[in-house]
Amino acid sequence: MQFIDTHSHLDTHHFAGDFKEVLSRSRQAGVIAQILPGVFQSWWPNLLEVCRSEKDLHAAPGLHPLYLDHHSPHHLEELTLLAQSERIVAIGEIGLDYYHRNSPKQAQEDLFIAQLRIADVHGLPVLLHVRKAHDQVQAILRRKYFKHGGIVHAFSGSRQQAEHYLKLGFKIAFGGTITYDRATKIREVAKHLPLEAIVLETDAPDIPPAHHNGERNSPEYLPLVLDSLAALRPESKALIAEATTANAISVFGLDDLIVGT
Repeated sequence: MQFIDTHSHLDTHHFAGDFKEVLSRSRQAGVIAQILPGVFQSWWPNLLEVCRSEKDLHAAPGLHPLYLDHHSPHHLEELTLLAQSERIVAIGEIGLDYYHRNSPKQAQEDLFIAQLRIADVHGLPVLLHVRKAHDQVQAILRRKYFKHGGIVHAFSGSRQQAEHYLKLGFKIAFGGTITYDRATKIREVAKHLPLEAIVLETDAPDIPPAHHNGERNSPEYLPLVLDSLAALRPESKALIAEATTANAISVFGLDDLIVGT
């Protein structure tokens, strides 16, 4: 079986000591591609270099809503240039995070809209980071008529909110959270969404699956997410792997990947 990790931070310092080894083990586990989102402008050079050096790693630079103190207006200008000139597959991770109250909502919204505009102009999907703000994000997507879709990373909303994202052209990503029995709300959403709406992710090094609780998460653990998803749904693991991989290829335009060989 083959997988695409739609959200991994393999380019960060957490993997500096064993990057090659983790990448090798991930490939052996069937992970044929990883999408690496950005968080700060200062991370982008290394992100882009890593993705240039490894053909199965794909860059999605962006400005995270929680780190407003790290962002400047000229970073948006640089992001525009990257969208024009670099081989990137998405803008991310972007969105709204109202869980942490020390990040001003209006400033987050302004940053989110600015990055949506860049993605829209250049025909790129987006990786959404959303906490306690799904209704607000969906309202902005509708108001701005954003039509390129993307993925809702680490989804934590209701089934109804997930279905609204589907109507807006987005896929829903499930990761390590669904491997925990106590995550009943998200497991219920994962159980009932149509298979064509779902993609897989790890968010490595964060949100490790239950079998690795307390450890650094890794893209090589993506099959464990599949195991939990298959336990919730009627489809076989093979069918879920095939469908979620195809879904990711569709979102990011990775048509050069040969799946099933």
